[in-house]
Amino acid sequence: MDFNLDYSQILYMPQEIGLLVVFVLVFLYDTFMPERSKRFTAVFSVIMMALYTIYCFCLPAVAGEAFGGMFESSAPTWVMKNILSVGVLLVLLQAVKWTDSDFVSIRRGEFYELTLLTLFGMFLMISARHFLLFVIGLETASLPIAALAAFEKRYYESHEAAAKYIFTAIFSSAIFLLGISFVYGMSGSLYFSDIATALIGNRSALLIAALAFVIAGVGFKLSLVPFHLWTADVYQGSPTAVTSYLSVISKGAAAFSFLIILVQVFGSAYSQVWEWMLYALIVLTITLGNLFAIRQRNLKRFLAFSSISQAGYIMLGVIAVNVMGMSSMIYYVLVYIFSNLAAFGVIAAIERQTGKVTMDDYNGLFKTNPWLAFTMMLAMFSLGGIPPFAGFFSKFFIFVGACHQGSVAIYALVLIALVNTIISLYYYLLVVKAMFIRQDECVIPAFKSHWTERTGLILCVMGIIFIGLLSCIYTAINGSVDAISSMFAVIQ
Repeated sequence: MDFNLDYSQILYMPQEIGLLVVFVLVFLYDTFMPERSKRFTAVFSVIMMALYTIYCFCLPAVAGEAFGGMFESSAPTWVMKNILSVGVLLVLLQAVKWTDSDFVSIRRGEFYELTLLTLFGMFLMISARHFLLFVIGLETASLPIAALAAFEKRYYESHEAAAKYIFTAIFSSAIFLLGISFVYGMSGSLYFSDIATALIGNRSALLIAALAFVIAGVGFKLSLVPFHLWTADVYQGSPTAVTSYLSVISKGAAAFSFLIILVQVFGSAYSQVWEWMLYALIVLTITLGNLFAIRQRNLKRFLAFSSISQAGYIMLGVIAVNVMGMSSMIYYVLVYIFSNLAAFGVIAAIERQTGKVTMDDYNGLFKTNPWLAFTMMLAMFSLGGIPPFAGFFSKFFIFVGACHQGSVAIYALVLIALVNTIISLYYYLLVVKAMFIRQDECVIPAFKSHWTERTGLILCVMGIIFIGLLSCIYTAINGSVDAISSMFAVIQ
């Protein structure tokens, strides 16, 4: 490794440096601006995040290493960070009206600062090639979320959500670090490449235990079954803006990081030791997430179990351990951001206006709020994988990417996932049925959502429709495998 450190290595971190600049500007604005100007903190934060996102997309993808190989920049990491930046921008945009409410406005700056800080931690996780830097990023991304979960201090459920999240984060990090300590004992290094070299030919019981602890630690972050028990309670108790952030941004960063760790660290031991166990985790995650989602009436708990199931689909891209798997996983996260944030945006707008969050409250919603009902319908169709919306192609590509591995076990796993997709269609269509078919008198009156909420929802709807149409056209012209290969070529 090259330990000749100098300031030029910062050039490999333009996204991280830019995000820190945004964080400092928001902090200075919130701290030093006069009281009459602080009411614009939310709008200022959104504008800064929008400019930063545009800046990131204008940057060329720079490949290189920094800090003695601890940090790596590459085209896939560049794309993943940009996708997460888009998701955070949508979350901040949809949260403006909530942060301007009487009870939250006194701490509105803290919400944006903590959110930006967690995103910075996720960027470190994505680019880490040394477990010390990875753990620093993991904790930077995890601990502020506990404060965000407890943001609604007047509600007991918010306190409960924060307590459950922080305890889960502590125990999962402890389990993960225990696995890393075993790996260090076997390899004598925390660099991903050095560990991979040292583990070639190693099939010891200590390696099996280490990999089990690592998978369990990351499994908590991804809400994989059986490490999912915290998810529904935390999603229900947290403010809806925080719940939407948890459901998409942190899940996408954790999935990409998990893929990097499996491929670059444990690639030599993966297929012989833990391949079948990961298959079992994926089947359990998709199936149990779907079955429990059917029973939910609270829409935040409903989407919590939906996100558990979606994590199983994302893992299909992880276990493919090939370039097509990575491409399809990145595409899946992009589509999932637009689809899930559209659903949470509708829930947040209605909850802020009426306090209603159960499925029965949405009976006849189309009569009073047709735009919100239409947006929720598109989100459910996309999450369920109904063509021609983007969610259909995200599932299609991830199935094709997984099948490209070519093993019989993968084919069986994809078949089980397809059957579960039919189950998921049932409970997603329950929401559509309540809004459009149920004839009950709607308890949600007609209202006009805030312009920032409408803007966020319009962007999500555009993402669902246009990504789906472009994918449909491109796949029809080039074929499914060529389409995924072309995606990866674009990333490279």
